[in-house]
Amino acid sequence: MKYLLGIDVGTTSLKAALFDENAVCVKSVTKDYTLSVSGDFVEFDAESYWTLTKEAIDEISAEIPIYALAIDTQCETMIVADEAGKPLRKAIVWLDNRATAEADSIKACFGEKHVYDVTGQPEITATWPASKLLWIKNNEPETFSKIKKVFLLEDYLLYKLTGKFITEPTLQSSTIYFDIHNKTWWEEMLSFIGIDKAVLPKVIPCGTHVGEYKGIKVVTGTIDQIAGAIGAGVVKKGVISEMTGTTMVVFVPTDTIPSYNPESKTPCHINYDGKYCLLAWTPTAGIALKWFKNNFCEDFKFSDLDALAEKVPEGSKGLTFLPYLCGATMPKYNPDAKGVFYGITMEHTRGHFVRSILESVACMLKGSLDYIKADCEEIRTMGGGAMSPLWCQIKADMTGKTFVTLKNDETACLGSAILAGTATGVFESIEKAVDIAVKPNKVYKPSGKDYTECYKRYQKLDERLWG
Repeated sequence: MKYLLGIDVGTTSLKAALFDENAVCVKSVTKDYTLSVSGDFVEFDAESYWTLTKEAIDEISAEIPIYALAIDTQCETMIVADEAGKPLRKAIVWLDNRATAEADSIKACFGEKHVYDVTGQPEITATWPASKLLWIKNNEPETFSKIKKVFLLEDYLLYKLTGKFITEPTLQSSTIYFDIHNKTWWEEMLSFIGIDKAVLPKVIPCGTHVGEYKGIKVVTGTIDQIAGAIGAGVVKKGVISEMTGTTMVVFVPTDTIPSYNPESKTPCHINYDGKYCLLAWTPTAGIALKWFKNNFCEDFKFSDLDALAEKVPEGSKGLTFLPYLCGATMPKYNPDAKGVFYGITMEHTRGHFVRSILESVACMLKGSLDYIKADCEEIRTMGGGAMSPLWCQIKADMTGKTFVTLKNDETACLGSAILAGTATGVFESIEKAVDIAVKPNKVYKPSGKDYTECYKRYQKLDERLWG
């Protein structure tokens, strides 16, 4: 038996799961960590990422031999290092928002259309590594002058595992210094930042066997959302995925890059197969329900809230919630948008409030699907929201689509393990690995309940309050 390890390095935790050739999870570990946050600055000790990764690998391999591994990570966390690969400062985490002035200067020079036409990113924000590098140049010139290697998080871990200075294209899609058409560095942007492409890693396709660590075959991975999509079986036409966790992410594969639309804020990334994918996301989804539970239903479990909401008819008796507790991004960008309960009457109970939250997230999902014109027959649903049968059914009824939950809920780890196994000959292809590994759990088809008026109320309130 050849055991495959998928490592998912998230914002505040690392998960590692070991699968056998039948995609059965035989061992997993989680390593939590706390970011350093000060205003717009969000950082983490770069070498600690490696320490945690090494600990997870060693802990699992002490019990079961690992044949191959791949790592998926968040996109824009950046580590700058010297020639030997030693970090010159703490990692600047993807959430960091310090480089707003630098983002504005890039926008003024290039314009959003030109940046999108090259990189697929419709906005120019402080999140992107181009902005972060320019901030270091402007504010830490001594550090900037010593930079010999620019890593994103997966790059750094691959370097520590294999000694090779390499990357893969899905990870570079949102740097805004990578040309997603030609899969090469965008030298015009590099020149503006003031860095040479020699400080950037060699680009190798994701899912490539690149070296070994303690006898374990190491394979290039992909970004977390793409790994999750592979682990959910989104590898053929007509299937997309949505993840309702703290936030909501909709993943839509596409063969081509959509034309620039100034009204659109949907990023286009390179997919695992060299084609493309659209990633629509919203800053609040499941966190809205958690906020309500923690503040107004402290003694309730989520299943208790479901039971209350299930007694309420669709539409929540006219009660409408806008889930903008952290502003709005898609399908409408408005960072100043706020959350609202509207239409409260004496007949509304706790259950009505809960159901209106569930329905609002389903409305937001329908809006995102309509916005990006997602043509699909089936939606694979993941995250904490997938654990609620009521919420899954509301989404199916609201969108008119079939929703499918999965038996394995660690889809990112599974997706990375599939990449590792395909690159090393355990699986014939990613698609055939998915046939073996991805098992549906429950299927939710539209029941015929009519949410037309509920969605119209949601849209009307959203338009009236936030334009």
